[in-house]
Amino acid sequence: MKEQVEKALEKIRPALQRDGGDVELVEVGDDGIVKVKLTGACGGCPMSQITLKQGIERVLKQEVASVKEVVSV
Repeated sequence: MKEQVEKALEKIRPALQRDGGDVELVEVGDDGIVKVKLTGACGGCPMSQITLKQGIERVLKQEVASVKEVVSV
């Protein structure tokens, strides 16, 4: 599952990088919870939770069926 998550994150990464940020995969739990770290401009952005839930989480759930939730650490 970790490889699938990494592959899906590669689809999201260019959009984040255009805005000066990035996403780093921290952990993929057996329970379907994916932990990521938003870096660069995304790390301190007030819109980061929207990016996390409506962007990253939405894409990961579409691409990897076993993903239940994405959380920022």
